[in-house]
Amino acid sequence: MIHDIFMPALSSTMTEGKIVSWVKSPGDKVAKGETVLVVESDKADMDVESFYEGYLAIILVEAGQEAPVGSAIAYIAETQEEIALAQQKGGSSAATPPTTTKSVPTPEVAPLPAIAAPVAETTSSNGNGRIVASPRAKKLAKEFSVNLNTLKGSGPHGRIVAEDVEKAAGKTPTIAAPVVSAPVVTTPKAAPVVTPTVTPGETVPLTTFQKALVQNMVAAMQAPTFRVGYTITTDELDKLYKQIKAKGVTMTALLAKAVAVTLKKHPIVNASYSDAGIVYHPSVNVAMAVAMPDGGLITPVLQNADQMDIYSLSRRWKELVERARAKQLQPEEYNSGTFTLSNLGMFGVDRFDAILPPGQGGILAIGASRSQVVANDQGLIGVKRQMMVNVTCDHRVIYGAHAAAFLQDLATLIETNAQSLTL
Repeated sequence: MIHDIFMPALSSTMTEGKIVSWVKSPGDKVAKGETVLVVESDKADMDVESFYEGYLAIILVEAGQEAPVGSAIAYIAETQEEIALAQQKGGSSAATPPTTTKSVPTPEVAPLPAIAAPVAETTSSNGNGRIVASPRAKKLAKEFSVNLNTLKGSGPHGRIVAEDVEKAAGKTPTIAAPVVSAPVVTTPKAAPVVTPTVTPGETVPLTTFQKALVQNMVAAMQAPTFRVGYTITTDELDKLYKQIKAKGVTMTALLAKAVAVTLKKHPIVNASYSDAGIVYHPSVNVAMAVAMPDGGLITPVLQNADQMDIYSLSRRWKELVERARAKQLQPEEYNSGTFTLSNLGMFGVDRFDAILPPGQGGILAIGASRSQVVANDQGLIGVKRQMMVNVTCDHRVIYGAHAAAFLQDLATLIETNAQSLTL
């Protein structure tokens, strides 16, 4: 029997996928549950495993090319004798692999029997003897004749990465470009921004990641929004940060915790709109925007952020950013946010407006914390550190009074009770 391998839907918004690499080559034997290819979804690179045992007979869509969700991208033959039949079935499709130049609606298809759900690689061995390594690491291992079984992965959760293979082969490791992570509001110096090399007049096609971002932003503009700004004094927060930063706590984590605690008191700001009515989410999941080196951004989510202690929250955020850098986030780790933070303070930005993410009621734009000359209630002049924040809200859910009350309570927490963030 010949089985189709279809382009899987790795997220609810995905309409097409790009093949990063084929782990198997035509003629290779494929075991049930074994990784066959790596697909780039709208947010991450995901390994895709086979449901059936057999032989990869023919590849219809080569690495680097795109195909609509649900379309056939290869055939698996159960026996070697059926390989020729599968190749004949491929016909002209194999000779000229299809490419996709525009998004198409996601076809409604039955469950795909020839391919299993994607899985994220997290350790160098999954307990069944299968070595977990990045596609580039596997390719280099074959090129340099390096046995992956002898290597210990240095990637996230022990994953074998290209640098591990290069070191084992005595080659100079190639260092990947750094990711611009979420900025720290009290640090005015900007991190380097990775700018792609382009030729003037050139049109560069959007990546799958960028296409998804475009679709989300266009959808977001359909919501009626309004914005409310507030100035928050950060002296107490800065003092707390200096006390606990040696324990691995970041300003990003402190801000996320402060927002999460305040959202707990204002469930309407943590809610979102649906055709059936206002959805009051059962948990406070704070998403935070992180710039990606190859363009666009991603919003890793700190789930139940209001319930986590500041130290666990900081460790969790660090892990999420590392996995975002490696494109290993699971869908629920980037699409389950109920409220978003966007921080441009490290670039010296005083204030800005943020675009409301689809499916959420609000997003908070955070500017830089600066020393300002201010007058107190007694009219005395002094210097305080202050930052401007600006919340964008879905007016179908949140009204001006709701947003104002939320910002007022957030300011009170940061200005007078920042120490409670460590409890």
